[in-house]
Formats: sequence, C-alpha cells, structure tokens
Amino acid sequence: MAQFLDLFSFLSVLLRGLTLSAEALTLGGVVFLLLVSRGVLTHKISRFLIASCVLLVLSQAGYIAANSAILMSSTSLTWLDLVGAGYFVAGLFIMGGGVAIAGASGTSAGRFVFPVAAGAILAGSVMTSHAFGRLHDRALAAGLTLAHQIATAAWIGAMPYLLVALRHMETPQAVIVTNRFSRLAIFCVAVLFAAGIGLSLLYIGSVPALGTTYGAMVIGKIILTLAILSFGSLNFQIVRAVRSGAGANMLPLRRFAEAEIGIGFTVVLAAAALTSAPPAIDVKIDRVTAPEIVQRIRPKPPVFETPPLNQLSPPTPLRSDDPRQPGSFVPGSQRLLPDTPGDIAWSEYNHHWAGLIVLAIGLLGLASRRFRWARNWPLIFLALAAFLLVRSDPENWPLGPRGFWESFTIAEVAQHRIFVLLLVLFAAFEWAVQTGHISGRRAGLVFPLVCAVGGALLLTHSHSLTNVKQEFLIELSHLPLAILAVLAGWSRWLEIRLPAERTRVFAWVWPACFVLIGLVLLNYREV
Repeated sequence: MAQFLDLFSFLSVLLRGLTLSAEALTLGGVVFLLLVSRGVLTHKISRFLIASCVLLVLSQAGYIAANSAILMSSTSLTWLDLVGAGYFVAGLFIMGGGVAIAGASGTSAGRFVFPVAAGAILAGSVMTSHAFGRLHDRALAAGLTLAHQIATAAWIGAMPYLLVALRHMETPQAVIVTNRFSRLAIFCVAVLFAAGIGLSLLYIGSVPALGTTYGAMVIGKIILTLAILSFGSLNFQIVRAVRSGAGANMLPLRRFAEAEIGIGFTVVLAAAALTSAPPAIDVKIDRVTAPEIVQRIRPKPPVFETPPLNQLSPPTPLRSDDPRQPGSFVPGSQRLLPDTPGDIAWSEYNHHWAGLIVLAIGLLGLASRRFRWARNWPLIFLALAAFLLVRSDPENWPLGPRGFWESFTIAEVAQHRIFVLLLVLFAAFEWAVQTGHISGRRAGLVFPLVCAVGGALLLTHSHSLTNVKQEFLIELSHLPLAILAVLAGWSRWLEIRLPAERTRVFAWVWPACFVLIGLVLLNYREV
C-alpha cells in the first residue's frame, strides 16, 4: 500500500482525466443524438455511446477506489464511513447517469432519460470541481463550470460521433449533419469563451496570479484551444464552400476533425491536472514575478560539464510518514529540499544534452525532405532514451542506491521511465516507416500518436507542492515542451492522413516543433 500511496498523485490525475474524457464523450453523444443526427444512424451512434458510458463508469469506479484506498490506508476509516463522503456521492451520480444513458441508448425512452441522466453526471462532476469547494461565489463558480463542461462536451465530446456519422452517410445527408454540427460548435465556442473568462476572474483574478502553476496551466489550455480553433476554422471554410454549392469533399474535414479531437482531449487532460492544483487566487505567497520569469527564460549558453555524483544531495526518503515531511502532504509528491549547486548543475547538464539531441532530430527531420540519408533520424531517439534512463534520476538505478523496480514507487520517476519507453517506440517504429522497412499508413501513425500522448502526459507531470515558486518555474519549461510535442504529433498525423496536396505545411511544422523543443531544452536552467 505504501507503494500505491507514492503513485497516487500521478494516478489520480490520470483517472480524473480519463473520467472527464469519458464524461465529455458520453454527454457529447447525447447532444449529438438529440440535436445533430436526429434519428439518423441511431444504431451505430448508440453503440459508440454505450461504449463511452462503460468507459465512464469504469474510470469513475477506479477514481473512487483509488481515493478510498488512500483514505483507508492513512486513517481509521472503513468503506461504510466513506459512503457518505462528497467524492463518493458525486461518483455515484456520475456512474448512475452513465448506466442510465447506456440502458436507454437506442430506445424510444432515450429522449426522456438522457436529459435527467446527463444532469446527474454534470451534478457529480461539478461536485468534485474547484467550484464546489469555494467559500465565496460558489453558485456563480458552479454555474460557470457547468456551462464550461456542457460546451466542451457538445463540441469536443460530440465530434467523434460526427466522424462515425460521416463514415456511414451519403454525401447529401453528411452535408446536412455537418451544417448542424458547425452551428452548434460555433455556439459552444462562444459559451466556452464567456465561461472561461468568468472562471479566470474567479480563480486567477489578477495578472500577478498568473505566476503560479495554476496560471501557467490555464495559459497552456488557452494555447491548445487556439490550436483547435485553427483546425476548426479550416473545417468551417470547407463547410462554407459546401453551402455555396462547391464540391462536397468531406475527407479533409474528417482529417482536421481528428486533430481537433486529439488536441481537445489533451485540453481535457490538462483540466484534470488543474483540479490537483490550488486556484491561483488562493496562492498569496511565493508568486513568481515578471522579472523572475524574464531572468529564467533569458538566453544563456548551455553547460556540457557534469558534476560528480558525490556532489548531489542524498536520496530523499520514500515513506510518506517520514518525520521530516511537511505537515500538509499529498501522496505522490516528494518533499522538495533546497537544491545544492551540484543538483542544479546535474539537472541543467541533462536538459542541455537532451536539447542538443532533440535539436539534431528536428534538423535531420527537416533535411529528410531533400536527403534520403537523413531519414535515419529516428535512431537518434535511442541515444536520447539511453541518456535519460541513466541520467534523469541519479537517486535510482543504474546510478543510485534504489533498485530498478523500487524506483517506480516514486511518481515522478515512474513518469520519466514511461517517457523513456515512449522514446524507444519513437525510434523503432518511425525509423522503420521512414526507411521503408514497414509500409502502410497505419504504421506511420504510431509516431504521431506516441508524440501526442507523450506531450499530454507531460501536462500531468507532477512535482512537489511544498515549494510553489520552484514548482511554477519547473512548469515554465515543461509546459512549452508539452505543447510543442502535442502540436508536432498532430501535424505529423495530418501529414500522413491528408491528401497529398494539403500536406505541404504540416510536413514542415512537426520537425520545426522538434527544433523549438531542442532550443527550449538548451536554454533550460534552474537559477
């Protein structure tokens, strides 16, 4: 159980993100059936909706089980004591709503059951949000959160159902359904914009409050949302052309929608990560000022000289009941002791070498457009994976005293090891695709998917909550890396999936993103 405690912080964010994603899919399916398809392809759409409901129930059950296990292991509470807890009741609302929607899907009772069940899901979701924990303006915060979640579901959550419908519809019918969804999406964007401004005023409140982890994550969400809107604008141009009588080619629309969905659910995962951070308006001390941000991001020559291991801090204790832990402790977050000069030099050395490797990948990716030998660029990922495995966590195997399996009990280390595995997948699959050893577009999709998932996981990358300022400064470097990785993945996806005449821009975007990632890493520092 102690090992589970240490992994809880990362696990809870993933389960929360999975629940919010399944919730958006479930509610989006309801909206699509009632407002967009209106009886067309009900059977196929209902099957997808049932699968979404199953995912919602299972993910919410896992979230309840994880939280309950934490409480039972750290207190004297039993299962009976937890039944009346707020998170438990909220989870029952969500699970009950999911079961009801699944049971009514494909039946005539759906039009009556869906609104009530969707209301139960939304009520449970709001109960576990920051809005329900506010002492002031709780009703306003709950209302804005409700509007934000409904608009997200009706736009991002309903979009996969649009793809299902377009795959099985004749062109005249597809045009009608697409027009309906386009009008709905425009309305949802307006609602999201208004609700987002309201929530930002409530939870951030001022420009200085942006100098917190919560503020940085909100900025990241805004950037990704703008990326979604850029793809949405391309689809709107296609829809408008169809309305004016031009030829109805829905294939590019479907491909852009795939990227919208992928980035959209990355934003949902970022929203889940936000629930684990205190609202910026509540963080009154240790905010990072604008001069401190400028000082941190100011260009500076990289360092390629490593300190010896004996200059690093001793390993931190694994047990959460260690007497040196602070009074307020979140399972999974390690105590962030003041870094020694050796710790800082070690970290900066790692980031700078990693940046040099990623920069080489990006430059060779650009060169591969003209030179065939440059198509071997994915093999460089193997060097990066080996470097990170050895250097990223010196307290653990192979350099430190902790064994290989024991190191996985630390959430941050476990995330690093997952990223290393993703890099190996990068190298193996993309090298085979680039050099022609594996043919077919499906194999080529592995690289952009792993890239996008890696960026999404980096958004949930947890650090200690005991040093607010240092946590933000770490986020200041991780956030652009995550965003660039997501954009690189989905631009490569579009390069593969779109017709050849539309891929020219995206073929340059993803390697450019890797170049920028390399430059960000080369400029990384901690002082």
